[in-house]
Formats: sequence, C-alpha cells, structure tokens
Amino acid sequence: MTAVFVTATGTEIGKTFVTTGLVRHFRAQERAVSAIKPIVSGFDPDAAAGSDPGLLLAALGKPVTPEEIARISPWRFAAGVSPDLAAKRESRSIDFSALVDFSRRAIPVNAIRIIEGVGGVMVPLDDRHTVLDWMTALREPVILVAGSYLGTISHTLTALHMIATRNLSTCAVVVSETPGSPVSLEETVESIARFVDIEVVPLPRLAPDIQTHPAFERLAALI
Repeated sequence: MTAVFVTATGTEIGKTFVTTGLVRHFRAQERAVSAIKPIVSGFDPDAAAGSDPGLLLAALGKPVTPEEIARISPWRFAAGVSPDLAAKRESRSIDFSALVDFSRRAIPVNAIRIIEGVGGVMVPLDDRHTVLDWMTALREPVILVAGSYLGTISHTLTALHMIATRNLSTCAVVVSETPGSPVSLEETVESIARFVDIEVVPLPRLAPDIQTHPAFERLAALI
C-alpha cells in the first residue's frame, strides 16, 4: 500500500480538512485507510470532538475517546503556538527520533497511510528540527495544502522549493479557498500552476454538512 504526508504553507490552512476528506473518500471506496496526526498544538481535551484528532477519528469511523486520541496523536499541547514553544511551556520536548519511529510504525502497512503534519513546512519541532526534517526522515510523497489568500503564491512556491531541496516527491498542491480573499480560488490556482509541473487542485470552501467533493477523488488518484 501507499503513504502520503500532508503538510501546508502555514497553520489553519486546511490540512485536516484535506486529510479527513481523503479518508472518507477511500472508506467510501471500501479501501483500507488509516491516518495519524502525531503532533497537535492548541489541544483542549474538553473540546476533543472538534479538535484535529477528533475530526480525524470521526472520519475513520473511530470513537473520539482519550485512548483513541492518544493512539493517533501522542504529542498534544495546550498552547496554540509552534510545537517547540508549546512543549517548552509545559516543560516538555518532542523526541525527534521517537516521532519518526512512531510515524513509521503507527499505521498498518496493509492500508493507505496518511500522515498529517503540524503547521507549515518550516515549523520548528525542537531546537534543531522542523517539519521538513520530519518529512525528509520519512521520505513519503507529499501533498502541500495552500490557501487562496493574497500572498499565498510566494508562500506556496517557497514551500515547494524547500521540499525540492530534500529531493522529496510532491503529489499535488491543494489550494484550499480562503474566505474573504481579494483573489479568487480560480485565479490563485491558475497563477500557481504557471510555475509548477505538478497538479494544482482547487478545493472550495464547503458548507459544514458537505464532506465530499470531486477534488478528493482527483487527489486520491495521485497518491
């Protein structure tokens, strides 16, 4: 089976929405799929159902329990800041070797494996490692999620450049629509596509009760 690492140009861009959408798509096809989000910042156990791991568990058809959350997201921090800073505020740290080992072993090999990162490509995990180092250690294909906000083209191309410096394969760029942007989703996709040789997939902002979209089928075919 195959695996993919879902990362982004920044935080609150849409990684979890893309990850859960892919999970639901594969489950609807009756294909074995599993997913983890090892690191979570801004986690409130009293609002677990609406947290990133809670949403991921719901997509997987799993109960949102403390045990299941710990299984897919062992590094959870209360502060909604970068993981290194969030860990320091709790007098903790992220063991990079343990993170890489967990990411390799936590998902069954007989399933489509989706690893959701934290923040953006260059977010620090500790004093020496970033999300890019984590991705490099795993060497799985990457889906990069970007927004459609003003400035996203520079952020997206910079992130793609950094990924390319590590000789990692990028399956696609997903442009997740940013509400209120002065630039349309279509214009953003067209602009990014002029500069890259990979698929650029538009993902419009969907109503809360809509959980499927053709973009997920398009993405699934690239994994």
